[in-house]
Amino acid sequence: MFHSSAKNHSGFTLVELLVVIAIIGMLVGLLLPAVQQAREAARTMQCSNHLKQFGLAALNHESTTQAYPGSGWDCYSTGDSDFGMGWKQPGGWAYQLLPFLEQQALYSIMGDGDMTTMNKAKATELMQTPLGIFNCPSRRAPKLYSGSTSGAFNYTDPTQRAKGDYAANMGDYSYAQDNNTRNHPTPQYAAVANGTYTKKDLSKITGIIYSCSETKMGEVRDGTSNTYLIGEKYMQPENYEINGSGDDMGVWIGADDDGNRTCSSSHFYLSQDRQGYGTPSSYAFGSAHAGAFGMVMGDGSVHRISYSVDKETHAYLGNRKDGEVAALP
Repeated sequence: MFHSSAKNHSGFTLVELLVVIAIIGMLVGLLLPAVQQAREAARTMQCSNHLKQFGLAALNHESTTQAYPGSGWDCYSTGDSDFGMGWKQPGGWAYQLLPFLEQQALYSIMGDGDMTTMNKAKATELMQTPLGIFNCPSRRAPKLYSGSTSGAFNYTDPTQRAKGDYAANMGDYSYAQDNNTRNHPTPQYAAVANGTYTKKDLSKITGIIYSCSETKMGEVRDGTSNTYLIGEKYMQPENYEINGSGDDMGVWIGADDDGNRTCSSSHFYLSQDRQGYGTPSSYAFGSAHAGAFGMVMGDGSVHRISYSVDKETHAYLGNRKDGEVAALP
């Protein structure tokens, strides 16, 4: 019997393979934005969790000391645990929250038991210690970044330092507008130590956390749930890695636009981080996230504030004592 020698062949033709590759490419193209959105949603949630921890730490600070943390002295000073809590503490709010964020060892690193001396080597070690909780995961990693070397007082100016992505609310009137309301004790370090330094008048400032502040919960007259405490700060993307305005001194310093922002109409530049959109927004809130920035209120609750919030509402939420109780947008 005759048998054909022809064999049946199975498999894909070139055309079929190209069709399959095209379909896979289309599916990847459709899925990639969804994956990216899911990742950004997770980063936004992590950022909100950072703010929640700041709020709880600030409330624990208030419970322990009967006042919210302050912003310390100025940008030329960093934290010194020998000065304790309160307006005499040169370090800003981030430093003052360390014991309430399970970072007592870092808080105590500079303390030597003597307020009249400065352990600058240890202070520099503090300045160069990044903590992940102070960085927005959508913006940058907790590492060392280029910093300003402009006359540090109680630490040796390092060219590289830890930086932060969050800022405390100074209110709708601040030393950003009137430098006379800002305290500069650094030239009088000994006077602060021995109790002879006299603070400037701070009555004009309307926020909760500002230079040498010791704001009591009862002084938040508009209600702690209606007043900003700490939020995300605006930055230009081109300045993430360099020494830019509002981000040049580091996370552990005293009062400065690195760690304090205002809600005044003259600094109303709320925006997602964007190229070339700079000063005077170095005093503005904002974030690396689309649509809104995160803010923890004086009662510890966390909210997303739309960039489209109107000027008046934003100012009312920043002012603890104007009698204007604004609804959260």
